[in-house]
Parts: sequence; structure tokens; C-alpha cells
Amino acid sequence: MERKPQLGFWQIWNLSFGFFGIQIGFALQSANVSRIFQTLGAPIESLPILWIAGPVTGLLVQPLIGHFSDRTWMRGLGRRRPYFLAGALLTSLSLFILPNAPYLWLAAGAFWILDASLNVATEPFRAFVGDMLPSEQRTRGYAMQGVFIGAGALLASFAPFILTNWFGVANEAAAGQIPDAVKFSFYIGAAALTAAIVWTIATTPEYPPERLAAFREPPSLFREPLREGAGAGFFLRAGAVLLALGLGASAAIFALKADAQLYVLSIGVAVLGAAFLVNAALTRAGKTDQFFSHILSDITAMPTVMSRLAVVQFFSWFGLFVMWIYSTPAVAGRHFGAGGPQDEAFGEGANWVGVLFGVYNGVAAVYSFFCPALVARFGKRPIHAFNLLCGGAGLASFFFITDPRLLLLSMVGVGMAWSSILTLPYAMLSDALPSAKMGVFMGIFNFFIVIPQIIASGVLGSILTHVLGGEPIRTLLLGGLSLAIAAAVTFAVPRQEQRESSAVAEAA
Repeated sequence: MERKPQLGFWQIWNLSFGFFGIQIGFALQSANVSRIFQTLGAPIESLPILWIAGPVTGLLVQPLIGHFSDRTWMRGLGRRRPYFLAGALLTSLSLFILPNAPYLWLAAGAFWILDASLNVATEPFRAFVGDMLPSEQRTRGYAMQGVFIGAGALLASFAPFILTNWFGVANEAAAGQIPDAVKFSFYIGAAALTAAIVWTIATTPEYPPERLAAFREPPSLFREPLREGAGAGFFLRAGAVLLALGLGASAAIFALKADAQLYVLSIGVAVLGAAFLVNAALTRAGKTDQFFSHILSDITAMPTVMSRLAVVQFFSWFGLFVMWIYSTPAVAGRHFGAGGPQDEAFGEGANWVGVLFGVYNGVAAVYSFFCPALVARFGKRPIHAFNLLCGGAGLASFFFITDPRLLLLSMVGVGMAWSSILTLPYAMLSDALPSAKMGVFMGIFNFFIVIPQIIASGVLGSILTHVLGGEPIRTLLLGGLSLAIAAAVTFAVPRQEQRESSAVAEAA
């Protein structure tokens, strides 16, 4: 069996370049959607529930796309690239629609379509690195994705600020209208996203499935034998418990007249329980050769390293989601003295948040170049934990800093964490996965990105109102704590005995 060939710098550049465009879409979304929702009349307490589109679509779309892309081979496009192209076209269309939505409900719907489209393109890109690179080059491949993610987000985050201050594009509009600076940022982003993804499609041919399956990988502690999925009995018992818990919690929320956003959690648990029960019936009937059963079975067959990394991802992304939702109202209110979304100071604060987001993404882009060398010297786990601690400290410091210019220093730590979150979990995970299931397991891994976001969407509004006194700046302390917990849990991930240098030696 032959070893998978190592790729040169420009080949890794080309296969990763599409993420430059994808992250433009994500960054435009994260930096501007709260502003769009508030401009169209959304109260600050409703922002988490409006953001629910992102995690729900990721939860549904990514494992499905992973499952089907593992089984796709389209002549002229290949295995993953058809999904890159479809995602790019749908995302670009959504980027034109969202900033022109005249009503809040329409903006929320456009946001849902935008996030689904981005997820169609994102999941195959994660698996693409695992497909195309040998084990010893995967950290470098995911780090290159981190470079382009940071660069794309830097451009997108700065766009409204640059258009306003350099080109005189209006940053204010009549009540209920989206400023032209935001609209033109979305238009430019749509064009750049499509061009970047088409570049990767045009420059990076994929290995046919039969050749990919024939490649020999070096042994690794992480590459444990693939376990069998759980049987009908497990799904029956677990499904009954989850369904009862979900329905019981929903009844309690109704009886106590609790915050309606909590239904996101209770109904989600009930739906998962129902899905388990359906799969138990299908398993007992021998009707398991379909994507629904395959995905649920694979969830119960996760490798050990994947289940441990799942906890790290949970707390990492909970902290990030807090930042994305509340940075604009927190900074506009605390550091610029804005009283509401129609104040001129709110627009200034929102633009400054765009700059801050640009800084942390710029730091991530630069830091991603150095991350592989640090990993080679100290190992993946210690470096990832250190980066997460820096991010937690940076996010928490928003509460203590009063000069908005000093927040630029805070974003250095956030940028280090962001670079690491985008790189090292995937580098650790990819060595644990068989090539035939790389896509579906990467999609399932996304559950532990979106589940914390769903939980955040369900509880942050209540926490803000009833615990944090309605002060958005206090939520950033919570986000910093969550990143610190993720750093601590990182050390529970099994160590990788075989380092990249030994893999290189074997390849030689």
C-alpha cells in the first residue's frame, strides 16, 4: 500500500483558499446580524432566540452533508467539491437578501438560509483536509485554513468601517433601515466568497474513492478500531428517557410561565428522544440502511478522542457564541454610551466591534502560521489549553476596561484562541477517523459546536434579564469563564504518542 503523498505549500494553499470566502460569510453574519435585528426592531432580550438559526441549521445540515459527501463521486467535480459549489451559490444569494429585508421576520428567515448555505460548504472543507493530506501534514493544513479564516473575517469585519471612513458610504439610515455601509459589505462579500471557493474547486482535484481507500496511514494512538453503533435496546431506553424529560420540562415551563426561550432546550431534548425511538423501531425491523440510522449509529460509535474533544468544543463555542451575540450591545452601551440602536453612538460602537472582530481574526491569521511550530515543540494539548486561557482572559477583560481602544489588546488573546479552535481540535480528531467516514464524523463533531449555541440561545436571554441585571457587558465574563473551562478539559484528551516527526520519518 502506498503512503498518501505530501503536498507542497501552494497545493495546501489552494485546497484551503475556499475557506477565505466561507469565513467572509460567517464574519459578516457574526459582526452584523445583531445590528440588523435590532435595527428592524428586535429587543435585546430576543437576540439569542433569533440567533438560533445558526446552531439549528448546523445541527441538521452538517452531518447530512458529511454523510452524503462520503458517498458522492460526481464526474468533473469529485467528492466534496460539488457541495462547495452549491454552498457558495446559495450563500451569495442569501448575502444579497439579508441586508435588504424590510421586516424582522424576513431577516430572520434570510439568516436561516444564509447559515444553512454556509454549513453546506463548511463541513466538506473540514473533511477535505483529511482526505487530501497525510497525517503528518494535517496540523499544517488546518492551520492554513485558520490563516484564511482569519484573513477572510478580517476583511469582512472591517468592511463597514472602511466603507464609512475611507469611501464615505453612509453608516446611518432612517429608523428601521439598514445602512448602506452594511449592505455594500454584504454585496462585496458575496462576490469574494464565490470567487474563493471556485478557486479551490478549479485548482485542487480530489482522489477517487478507490485510491483514497488504498492509502496506508501510519499507526497512531488515536486511530482505535471503529466501534459498532448501539443497538435497538439502547435507543429505546435512551429515547424514552429523553422524550419524558423534554415533555416534562416543557410542561414545567408552561405551568411556571417561565421564559419562552427555554422551550428551545426542552423541545430539543424531546425531539432527540423521539428520533432515538424511531431509530429503535427501524433497527428492530432491520431497516437501518439509510442516512438517519447511519448518523445516529455513528454518534454512539465515536472514538474516545472525539468524545473528549466534544467537551472541549462545547465550552469553547459557548464562550464564542456569547461574544458574537452580545459584543455589539455591550461595547456600544458600556464604552460608547449608546442608549439604543437608533443612537449615533450605537453605530459608532457597532463599527468599533467590527474593528475588534477584525483584529482578533487578523491575529488568528498571523498566529496560525506559527501554531504548527509551537505544536511540534510543545504538543497539541498544552498549546490548545494555553490559547484558550488567553482567549478567556481577553474576553473577560471587556468588563474591566473602559477605554475602547484598549479592547484591541483584549482581542489578541481572543485571536489566539480562535486560531487554535479552528485548527487543533480538527488536527487531533482527523487522526482518529477512518477515511471512509471522515465526512460524517466531522459533521457529527459539529454537534458539539452547535449544541452549546442552542443552549446559549435558550438560556442567555433569561440569564441576562434575571441574573446579570440586563447589562450585556456582564455576559462577556461568562464567555471568558467558559473558555477557561474548555482549557482545563483539554488535558482529558488522550495524548498522541506518535508525533508528526515520527510520521515524517516513516513516510521517508
